[in-house]
Amino acid sequence: VCTAPGQDVQVGDRDQEEQNVPPEEAPFTISELEKIYPEASARSKVDAEFAEKAHNATYLLQQGERGYRAMWKQIMRVSVEDLKKNYENLNVSFDVWLGESDAQAYIPTMLKIVEDKHLAVESDGALVVPVQEETDTKEIPPCILLKSDGATLYATTDLATIVQRQQDFHPGKILYLTDKRQSLHFEQVFRVARKAELVPPQTELSHIGFGTMNGKDGKPFKTREGGVMRLEVLIREITDYVTEKIRENQTVSDEELPETAKKIAMAALKYGDLSNLATKDYVFDLDRFSSFEGNTGPYILYTIVRIKSILNRCGGEGDWAMAPADSESAKALQLELAQMPDALQMAYRDSAPNVICAYAYELAGA
Repeated sequence: VCTAPGQDVQVGDRDQEEQNVPPEEAPFTISELEKIYPEASARSKVDAEFAEKAHNATYLLQQGERGYRAMWKQIMRVSVEDLKKNYENLNVSFDVWLGESDAQAYIPTMLKIVEDKHLAVESDGALVVPVQEETDTKEIPPCILLKSDGATLYATTDLATIVQRQQDFHPGKILYLTDKRQSLHFEQVFRVARKAELVPPQTELSHIGFGTMNGKDGKPFKTREGGVMRLEVLIREITDYVTEKIRENQTVSDEELPETAKKIAMAALKYGDLSNLATKDYVFDLDRFSSFEGNTGPYILYTIVRIKSILNRCGGEGDWAMAPADSESAKALQLELAQMPDALQMAYRDSAPNVICAYAYELAGA
């Protein structure tokens, strides 16, 4: 738990702390949380006393201190509600909502497995697992499981999560989708997981590191004020932009405008992101991504509308048999349709949605 510069840590009153019951209304909004974290993070780099307080608060939270847990629950509730709202706009859902904290209960089990296999050693008071291999061409630092004060790190909870997932789901593949700059971290975690046999040898552990979404200047996409662009703000900006374009062209009634603009905006945003190779940085261009021409989401939507119009004139959608091609264009379409299984298999094999986007664009053209 960190606070904004100039503020002391305040965690409820004594009654709430004793009952471990957070107040009904959170004492902060998601916008305030987004200001607090970077300000506190920056202050911790220049204020040693503040950093020590923050580290101690984190340790006490991990140990289950009631006051900090009450505040943490409020942070979680406000954050998850915001996440769900944004995911709903993108038509994305999850079967299970589990956070880093849900792995805390599995940390002792994970540590016992690692220690029973004599993989962990002490280094400057910390518990680490050496993961360097003879075949490595560069240095791979040891994976730290516990700091000298007993506090846990991301590697600790990531490994505990693997234990949890193995117990609950017995997965054949576990994919991690994060910033590509975390590749070393996951290399360390995967090596410990293999050495400790936290998963069977045939279980695939894979990190998909994604690049950054940049503006036309080639720098990471930011708000007009210069801050990091929130997904909610990005969704609002592209929806407003599409709304104005539709209004200028006067192609949709006022009643249909909000819903139509939202659909087109989400197609532009999602296709614009997914059509790029995940590991590469790319430029997010509102003009290009929202165009009805070229390799864009709105162009795919436009093609779908045209197809449905043709089907309606033919008596509605039904079970259609593929007739012999009577023209070069019909032959090209049939050949493109025949490529669909290969495109899906390739996308699955490489965990690459951009392959499906590329196929959809070629199919739309045909």
